[in-house]
Amino acid sequence: MASFGWKRKIGEKVSKATSQQFEAEAADDKDLGDDDDANWVLAAKRRKEVLLEDCVRKSKELKDEGANLAENRRYREALVKWDEALQLTPEDATLYEMKSQVLMSLHEMFPAVHAAEMAVQRNPRSWDAWQTLGRAQLGLGEIALAIRSFQVSLHIFPMNPEVWKEDLSWARKLQEQQAATMTGSVQALAKGKELVQESIPDYDFESDEIVAVCAAIAEKEKALSAAKTMVIVSASGAVETVTEQDNCPATPDETLFVRAR
Repeated sequence: MASFGWKRKIGEKVSKATSQQFEAEAADDKDLGDDDDANWVLAAKRRKEVLLEDCVRKSKELKDEGANLAENRRYREALVKWDEALQLTPEDATLYEMKSQVLMSLHEMFPAVHAAEMAVQRNPRSWDAWQTLGRAQLGLGEIALAIRSFQVSLHIFPMNPEVWKEDLSWARKLQEQQAATMTGSVQALAKGKELVQESIPDYDFESDEIVAVCAAIAEKEKALSAAKTMVIVSASGAVETVTEQDNCPATPDETLFVRAR
């Protein structure tokens, strides 16, 4: 029976010097790999920064071109430029605010409100974005919302005379007119209901006028009942109207006349 012994390890014959050299080369390769990774990250970061700078620069060019077109009332072309700019810098609140102004000039109020809301979402501290939002809301007839937007704009920039004297003042005037119109409509509706629900007026049936009219009608009926008339048709075809009196009840010979209505 063979005796049991320890198994020889795989690396047992590898010399110590060879092992140390291998470890040193592996460490050098690791350092080179780390340097390559760091360089790649830095290069990617730099390329991203350059790309962002190019996007911002190109977006500014498109924004300026759109502004020039809008000043010349070429609103549709301006919107195209600003939409291209928003593809490059989608967080630019100014582009949305300018877009809202142009849409209001085109009387497209729903898109104007949406664009102004996008501007406010991206820059809640922009007083002109809130002002534009209020004007767009006024265009939709949302007076209460417009007043709130103007108030926020003034809270950010209290010394803005345009919002004080024009926008907010006009919005409050419209609100007063709206309230007065609603009040008049309610009153007219209530008055109409009162007229519909108004009952038949009570008459005094014991008044002298009513008694006199009733007496006159009674006298007329009495006279008609006292004097009765009938139509008599003779055998020869002659027609005669005869009045019967209460004191003269006799009638012509019935053999000669036929009574008719």
